[in-house]
Amino acid sequence: MKLSQDIEKITLPGKKNVYRLYGHDGHVLVDLMQRVDEPAPEPGKRVLCRHPFEESKRAYVSPAKVDPLLKPFWEEGKICQPVPSLQDIRVTAQQSLASLRSDHKRALNPTPYKVSVSAKLYRFIHDLWLENAPIGELS
Repeated sequence: MKLSQDIEKITLPGKKNVYRLYGHDGHVLVDLMQRVDEPAPEPGKRVLCRHPFEESKRAYVSPAKVDPLLKPFWEEGKICQPVPSLQDIRVTAQQSLASLRSDHKRALNPTPYKVSVSAKLYRFIHDLWLENAPIGELS
């Protein structure tokens, strides 16, 4: 784990899955990172989403739709599923952009897009942080 005073520079180690959680209106609510050993979030089931570094920032989300964002195409030196065409990739990108709320896309003062971590990944990050952070000494 890379530690830094700048939150933007801290890395989150370990294998993870990432899911996009949608609201009932079809717009994206949040992207959620989880450890690979956690069950995927399910539509209609409440999941705790936490800010990776700010303890008080957390919310329960009951998504209407869940999409996995990490899809491996290459494993152990071999293609493991058909690679989409450029046209398919273009359509997927356009649909993804259309699912964002307009306040995320505006040019002036856009709303930051939320990427959260699961409670289990949050605990893992913070336990690792405490194990590796330097301890000050007073004399």
